[in-house]
Amino acid sequence: MKVLMIGHGAFAQKHMDGIDKIDGAEVVSICGRRDEATKAAAEARGIPHWSTDLDECLAQDIDCAIITSATQVHAEQAIKCLEAGIHVEVEIPMADTIEDARAICAAQEKSGLVAMAGHTRRFNPSHQWVHNKITAGELNILQMDVQTYFFRRTNMNAAGEPRSWVDHLLWHHACHTVDLFQYQTGEVVSECFALEGPHHPELGIAMDMSIGMKVPSGAICTLSLSFNNDGPLGTYFRYIGDNGTYLARYDDLFTGAEEQIDVSKVDVSMNGIELQDREFFAAIKEGREPNSSVAQCLSAMETLDKLEQCLNAQK
Repeated sequence: MKVLMIGHGAFAQKHMDGIDKIDGAEVVSICGRRDEATKAAAEARGIPHWSTDLDECLAQDIDCAIITSATQVHAEQAIKCLEAGIHVEVEIPMADTIEDARAICAAQEKSGLVAMAGHTRRFNPSHQWVHNKITAGELNILQMDVQTYFFRRTNMNAAGEPRSWVDHLLWHHACHTVDLFQYQTGEVVSECFALEGPHHPELGIAMDMSIGMKVPSGAICTLSLSFNNDGPLGTYFRYIGDNGTYLARYDDLFTGAEEQIDVSKVDVSMNGIELQDREFFAAIKEGREPNSSVAQCLSAMETLDKLEQCLNAQK
């Protein structure tokens, strides 16, 4: 499996770390935005080809592409890959408008190729453990309570380096939980609302946000997000069910009584991004739709669009 990595920032590095552990898969080309940085990223990992021209990279001997570039170009790049006959995995979010998300799905349907969205929460062993319990009929979700907290008052990425684009609480960080809520309940959100705090004077984005969602069965999800949180960082999930309460903190899972659950045997790795990439490669080899295909994730994008409409109506 010969992979083109589009982007070489913090998340691209996580993907490449995961791919290093997957037999028969290798990154053979990197496409970046700036010559010097792209060359350095390729040389650091011994990757034979690099370019800032996506068409040149797509013309290489590759099987698939993983997009980890700026959110604003995800749709354009994903569609270009599909039109070039290349399977594509596009990091979350697949787009930052519903129109672009639908365009990706249309391009995938036309091409018949594998197109997958990087919804890593579906693959984290802690959330897989909960999902397995749900599918076995041993748990029904009554409420999910989620906190997504960062301290990001300047435009920096996860590696502490300057970003060329501005992140977004709704279309990026809320996307993880919106999709996971629908995935775990097996339903599409029927009611939702959102509130946001003041916008940053330079970044131009809301730094705090509150989201409420409900699915037809009655299960609800409460999501709090912040870029102003000067404390423990990350996302913390509380599953409240009819037969237990579970707390997911990154790769660790606990009962409501704080008893740790061993999730080390849930899958072949504890690395959600590695597992996500394994699913992408397996779907290509087996000629099937992957878990977290763009088609499966479109409903999450439609919910985000409804939430954005809610926020716009308040202005």
